[in-house]
Amino acid sequence: MIRVAMLSFWHVHAADYAKQATEHPDTEIVAVWDELPERGRREAEARGVRFYDKLDELLTQPDIDAVIVDTPTNLHRDVMVAAAQAGKHIFTEKVVAPTLKESNEIMEAVRKAGVKLTVSLPRLNEGYTLAVQDVLSRGLLGEVTLVRTRLSHNGAIPNDQSANGWLLAHFYNAGQCGGGAMIDLGCHPMYLARLFLGMPESVTANYGFVTGREVEDNAVSVLRYSSGALAVVEAGFVNRHSPFVIEVHGTEGSLLYSTHDNRLLVRTAKGGAASDEEWRVQELPAGRPSAFHQWVTHIQQGTTAEENIRLALDLTRLMEASNLSARSGAACRLSDLQS
Repeated sequence: MIRVAMLSFWHVHAADYAKQATEHPDTEIVAVWDELPERGRREAEARGVRFYDKLDELLTQPDIDAVIVDTPTNLHRDVMVAAAQAGKHIFTEKVVAPTLKESNEIMEAVRKAGVKLTVSLPRLNEGYTLAVQDVLSRGLLGEVTLVRTRLSHNGAIPNDQSANGWLLAHFYNAGQCGGGAMIDLGCHPMYLARLFLGMPESVTANYGFVTGREVEDNAVSVLRYSSGALAVVEAGFVNRHSPFVIEVHGTEGSLLYSTHDNRLLVRTAKGGAASDEEWRVQELPAGRPSAFHQWVTHIQQGTTAEENIRLALDLTRLMEASNLSARSGAACRLSDLQS
């Protein structure tokens, strides 16, 4: 049995990860720490487990094997370095940290300690992502020239229950979050664009502030590649019915997926004239186990989440570049980031 401590319930998905830890047959929650003690005590009491006011004290406990980190993003570096140095395996919400430098410091601590790290990048495991990868691996689109990915919701729009919308207020805190719609929601379409097209040379981002918060609620990042290809990543908190969308276009075909009908459509010249004349529905395979389940397996088998960690680091690079570009009004080259 892997004994897990919850480190903060700041993130909106913390309860989901706690549920996974409770339901998994090989994990159990035994302790809680939170940067807001009142919230942490409440969560610990609800689960009948120990609460610690001080993180250092929790991390010295020999009956804690691993931690789930859902702190504010700006605390990720210090919390995860301390956890790694204490020999605790780490599962964390994206992003790893707001900057590449901080992320590299976390990775170095993890490497030195020999603990297992997995980052929650859930859409990597969905059937539609696996189907897109299959289409690309078969070369049905030819040379990929454009990727467009979009994820948005209406969390910042006033409703009958709240004049500020349903999204938790601290998600508009620039210091805690490291940004707004792009770093929160845009993470998902960003790591998918990276998965499908690789790492770009530069990023140009534009952020909008529709509801006047200190972080953006409407955002677009454009990734530019040496081949001439482009990727467009879109995110927002101010769109009531915007579906999650993936488009991949190439010299020989195009691919479309949208949650409005949950269908993956492909049109390609690779299958002959008949294939080129119509859109064909592609079957979606079953998804892979969740990132949490993968983390548990890595701990049990002594393996490393190499692809997950590589994509998570690249995600930090792309998010930092987007933020720098949006602030400066100019493209940010990935090679210019401080490591």
